[in-house]
Amino acid sequence: MDDEVMTIREMCDAYQVTPRTLRFYEAKELLFPIREGQKRLFTRRDRARLKLILRGKRFGFSLEDIRQLLGLYDMGDAQRTQMSETLRIARQRLGEMTRQRDELTQAIAELGEQIEWGERELAGEEPEGRAAAM
Repeated sequence: MDDEVMTIREMCDAYQVTPRTLRFYEAKELLFPIREGQKRLFTRRDRARLKLILRGKRFGFSLEDIRQLLGLYDMGDAQRTQMSETLRIARQRLGEMTRQRDELTQAIAELGEQIEWGERELAGEEPEGRAAAM
């Protein structure tokens, strides 16, 4: 199967993506399927590229970053340039994700404190008009 081509439907089933997603990646020059009329046939290289695209998206890389990284594959240096640039972008993204996590952790703590304060306020408060009725 590794040397065989896959149809768009087979790609969708194998990678849980939509045909629209594959066409979008093709339009963005991330994938280069063989075209036979309206039919698209994806090679082993396309499958490898799609795996990298999906992994990059999961890590929050921009499509432009992914396109540039994929373009470095054929530099002729055993992918050292590609790996070096990937690591640079990955370190940058990890820093961004860590900052986002820290901000989210702080926001969660503050929201929890506000909820506790609100619950304490409500627990110690008599409903309006009730004290007068007693």
